[in-house]
Amino acid sequence: MARQPQDPIVRDIVQMIRGAQLSRRQLLRGAAVGAAGAGTLGLASCAGGGSSSGDGVVWGNWTYYLDYDEESGSYPSLDRFMEESGYEVDYIEDIDDNNTFYGKIKDQLELGQYTGYDVVTFTDWMNGRIIQAEQVQEFDYANLPNVQANLVDAQWDALDVDPGRKFSIPWQLPASGWVWNTEAVPDGIKTLDDFLRPELKGKVVVLSEMRDTVGMILAGLGHDPSGDWGDAEFDEAMAWLDDALKSGQIGNVKGNSYTQDLISGDALAAMAWSGDVIMLNAENDNQWTLEIPESGGMIASDSFTVPNGTSAEAKARVEEMIDYYYQPEVMAEVADYVTYVPPVKGTQEAMRTVNPENADNPLIFPSEADWEHLHSFRTLSAEEDKKYSTEFQNVLGL
Repeated sequence: MARQPQDPIVRDIVQMIRGAQLSRRQLLRGAAVGAAGAGTLGLASCAGGGSSSGDGVVWGNWTYYLDYDEESGSYPSLDRFMEESGYEVDYIEDIDDNNTFYGKIKDQLELGQYTGYDVVTFTDWMNGRIIQAEQVQEFDYANLPNVQANLVDAQWDALDVDPGRKFSIPWQLPASGWVWNTEAVPDGIKTLDDFLRPELKGKVVVLSEMRDTVGMILAGLGHDPSGDWGDAEFDEAMAWLDDALKSGQIGNVKGNSYTQDLISGDALAAMAWSGDVIMLNAENDNQWTLEIPESGGMIASDSFTVPNGTSAEAKARVEEMIDYYYQPEVMAEVADYVTYVPPVKGTQEAMRTVNPENADNPLIFPSEADWEHLHSFRTLSAEEDKKYSTEFQNVLGL
């Protein structure tokens, strides 16, 4: 079992959280469960930022981003790693938003002090920011033979400010595409302007995550979201979104709760995350089709980084842990639970043993053709990020 916090109050809270932890599928079922999930996130944040890892590892990760056994309240792959390695990992699901988590450890990062975490898994756009600020450490690939051998080719240079993945190593690859109710929208959504068909008025929802929604709009308008686009292309995307919102064609802009709109029928088509649709279909008789659009979907990376304040000894242990997860059979266990795209070669073959039903799921294992249509959102400068984020929020009316 993962080491418990020293503070007895915090320890009790964490035990309570783990005892009541909800599956991702349960989280999708309704507002009451969602409220419980929000409480979990709030309490989990109490556990982060603790003492130095001593002779173990403190890993800050996103909620529901590691295989979890609800009956035993444990993380099977992580338990096995701790048994094999002989040291403990404080696994803390403490990231629910890149900006808020960055704000939590920003001061320590800027001072080069220990953040309370030996390793974290920000999304790559945030990783680009902290790499450029020289706030994270370079990995020693002598300790990472499995990563060297098994990281999928497309990810080595996917983060433009970290070619060769010297400072960031992908953990999960959330992909986004276009989803529709298969029965109500029999012709599907094949082009960006298909979202504007009269019969879908008010029944379209897009994501509140700028890089996914704007990225897919840019791609639909013929621009490469990972390429050298600028103000003119961004303004064009904002004009398309603004028109669709003001006309009432797009009925809602949401985060994860867009899944509830799909379930209720309030939305018949959406820009969506692949893992969500896998779980929606599993729970609701395969009502939806999700495809990577021909014009281009988005793929992000949530990647391991080691903050500067982590000791050399702890960094070496982190590298051992990362390398463990880069074994295909281990990553297959994780992918079967998380259902996002794994970054490890050989995972699909290993999945045939773990769960054959998921081995040929194109939303977990995109085809070669799909990979050609998956884009990463280019890294924005701090000035661009502030400007574009503000414009996006203004168009949404937030």
